[in-house]
Amino acid sequence: MTEENERIERDFNLRDADEKHAFLNETWCDNCQEVNLGMVDPVEYELNSIIFIEGKCAKCGSVILTELTDDEF
Repeated sequence: MTEENERIERDFNLRDADEKHAFLNETWCDNCQEVNLGMVDPVEYELNSIIFIEGKCAKCGSVILTELTDDEF
């Protein structure tokens, strides 16, 4: 059993090509306040039963965090 608040690493590269493309290109950067600038260095993990994809804005390098909901599967 895992502890609550334990980050469980997942493999982003196991997603199909269309999903990866969407996550890497259809982004919102809070720092730039712009949409679809792109994400680099994606890392996927689960925390408290929620799946996240985290990367860096391709324009400014700020962290972009995407929380996956059931609607996105």
